[in-house]
Formats: sequence, C-alpha cells, structure tokens
Amino acid sequence: MSTASYKIGVIGAGVMGERMMNALRTHQTFRIAAISDVSAERAQEAAKLSGDVPWYTDHREMLDAEELDAVYLAVPPKFHHGIALDILARKKHLLCEKPLANTLGEAEEMLQAAREAGVVHAMNFPTYYQAIFPELKRRLEDLGTIRRIDILTHFHVWPRPWQQTPWLSGREQGGFIREVLPHYTHLTYALFGDLEVVRSEVDYPADPEACETGVSALLRLADGTPVTINGLAGIAHQEHLDYRIYGTEGTLSLQNWTNLHVGGNNEPVVQVDIPLIDRLSHLLDEFARAIRGEEARLVTFETGVKLQKVLEELLGNH
Repeated sequence: MSTASYKIGVIGAGVMGERMMNALRTHQTFRIAAISDVSAERAQEAAKLSGDVPWYTDHREMLDAEELDAVYLAVPPKFHHGIALDILARKKHLLCEKPLANTLGEAEEMLQAAREAGVVHAMNFPTYYQAIFPELKRRLEDLGTIRRIDILTHFHVWPRPWQQTPWLSGREQGGFIREVLPHYTHLTYALFGDLEVVRSEVDYPADPEACETGVSALLRLADGTPVTINGLAGIAHQEHLDYRIYGTEGTLSLQNWTNLHVGGNNEPVVQVDIPLIDRLSHLLDEFARAIRGEEARLVTFETGVKLQKVLEELLGNH
C-alpha cells in the first residue's frame, strides 16, 4: 500500500470524533492536520494529542486557513448539512458520521453538492467494516428461503450512560431511532437491497422536546420479505440489541453488535467465534483507496440518502 500522507481536518471532537482521531493518529496514510470544535477546550485538548496541530472553534476558519485533502465530520446530525456544504464548496473529500443529515431534503442537497464537487464522499457505518459483515453475508446461503428479519433495540436508559449529551435526548435530532437504527437499516440494505417502510408507530413522552421511548414498525424488502422493528427505552433490563434473520434452513442472530449466533433445523442458536478487526482503520484504508482513484468499498452519500428516507418514514416525517 502507498504510504502517501493525506492531510485530514477533523470537525467535531466529541465521543465519535475522539474515536476516529485515535484511529487517524496511528494510520499510515492519514495525518491529522487541524481540528475544529465549538468548544475551545475540546479542540485544544484534541489538537495537543494530535501533535500540537492548529485548532479552531470556527470550522470555516480552519477550512480557509489550512491545506487539507479531506475532512472528517463528527458533529451532531442537525449541523451536518451546513458544515458539509462548506466543506464541499472547497472541494475536500468528506467522511461523515451517520445519519447523513437531519432531513431527507438536507441529505439530497449534500449528495448533489458532493457530486458537483467531484470528491470522495463516505459515511461511517462500523458493522460494515467488521469481520462480522462478510461472515453474515457468507452464511446467508445456508438459511434457505428468508422468511423474516427482526430488529430488536432495547435500552434500560436513553441516552446511554456514556452518551450523556443533551442533543441525544431531544426530539429534534436525538433518540435511538436516529442514533442506533440507521446501523441496522444499513446492514439490511447492504445484505438485501432496498427496503421500504409499510407502517411505523412511535411512542413519545409527554415532554414535547423529549425523544421517543418506543417504536414498532413493519418494513419490507423489494421481494416482499417482512422486516420488523421493536425498539424500547426505559425498560427494566440490560441493554440488548438483536438483528435476527430467519430462514427455512437456518437462523442468524447478531447480538449486541459483535456476537454472531447461528442455528440450523431444530437446533439451538449458538454463538460462533468471529475475530474482531480494527474497523476504523479498515474504513480509513478504503477511504484512502478512493482518494487515490482506486476501487473502494465505501458507504457513499447515495446510500445515505436512501437510508435517510427510511429514517424519516420510521419517524413519521413524510
């Protein structure tokens, strides 16, 4: 692999930004060249950890002052659209957190701007870059006819203890439908293709500013296979996530992100060992390949727009 160094700017030094910066600091192809965050304290601390690179509290100042090849965008979804358009107007390659935007219209504008800029555009969907994904795909052929896919997302408390930021608990851009379900709708899309929402019922608390506490939804794949969503927050057991594919010859269950369970005809569903890989480093490898003009395995803004449409329909925003 080429060891050419690409200078990348980071906008957003919160939890997600910190994770990606840890990967960037040790990656052989990318070099963090500048950091921007609305919090001067966060920006300065991240810049210090990245080799005392320049830091900013205004992303536009950073984009104008620094020679950057690419930008990683890790701010809350409400701010993706405006900042992404600033990045794309300067023709920088863009790696964006999910969901792509806060509305379908914003997502479509971001895709159009990326196409006009002629740059690489990609999104961070971690499961797609884990060893678990090719293993799931390989095992699909053992399932016979797929009968149904069930997505279960249960949380004792939302936001989770390690995510205590105000926007994640708000209705405008927070909630587990926006934060967690895109991972599973993308996984479904990557394995099976397009999906549409047939119906969705969302439970909200009395507080009009607070995010949802539950969702029950039915979606369908293009061939009619049903996909159900059962999401609840504020229930009295440990957080549990389960993505389960039922077939006539077998069952696959991806539990709590990385635990794969399989079962055949009249057999118990048992866990199988899948090695964990450095998913962020893998994503950055693919992003670098695309920048070099090579074929790369990326989740592009085209896919992001499709997933945004599903997200809006789950929330009832059609």
